[in-house]
Amino acid sequence: MGQLELTAGRYRSLRLGAIAGNLTDLLAQAEANEVSYLAFADMLVEHERQTREAKRIDLYRRQAGFPSDKRLEGFDYRHQTTITKRQINALLDFAFLDNRENLVFIGPPGVGKTHLSIGIGQKAIEAGYRVLFRNALDLVEELELAEMKGELKKTLHKLAKVDALVIDELGYLPMSRQARYALFQLINRFYEHRSLIITTNKDFTSWGEFFHDDNVAVPIVDRIIHHSHLYLLGGESYRLKQKTLS
Repeated sequence: MGQLELTAGRYRSLRLGAIAGNLTDLLAQAEANEVSYLAFADMLVEHERQTREAKRIDLYRRQAGFPSDKRLEGFDYRHQTTITKRQINALLDFAFLDNRENLVFIGPPGVGKTHLSIGIGQKAIEAGYRVLFRNALDLVEELELAEMKGELKKTLHKLAKVDALVIDELGYLPMSRQARYALFQLINRFYEHRSLIITTNKDFTSWGEFFHDDNVAVPIVDRIIHHSHLYLLGGESYRLKQKTLS
């Protein structure tokens, strides 16, 4: 066994696989640039760090379950009349996650609520936070099924392992009594412990309509808006605009 293979094997034994796998190229770069011993040592550890960080981000994105690869860089603020790029960028220090605060995007279909929620979730993952995306209907069905199996507490515990849960399209369809109960348990579980990012087409004053019960809607709304950042989105529908231009 040559010295290169021996050294690479030692790096692997220390779980430094990125260095081991690219040692030949790293050595060539160091020799070509005549870097110092200290600079070469830093080059090795930085290569390992960057590789691990890229793998972490990729893993967190797959675990998040985003329905599409939306990014904030691709969000078109020109169609927005009520929200600015500055307002969204102000959220990217992620103090709202550290403080267990919620984000709520309210507006009609097609104005970019889901795009913003996914884009912020992507940025949060890059910053080291765990995010989970759920369509509201799918989430409610998941909670109802868990309740029927007697596993609601276990499911809530699993969901609450992330730093932020995105609930998309909450309020588009009426909810059954069992669904209302399950959702309340989720909101209560997250309250002041984890963050929610919610998109909805309903103003909070109308939440009694899809809950069919103001006595349920009030405590849910109360827990959501306490420690929350609320954004009302207006402007022309992106999807309608695209359809008109096509």
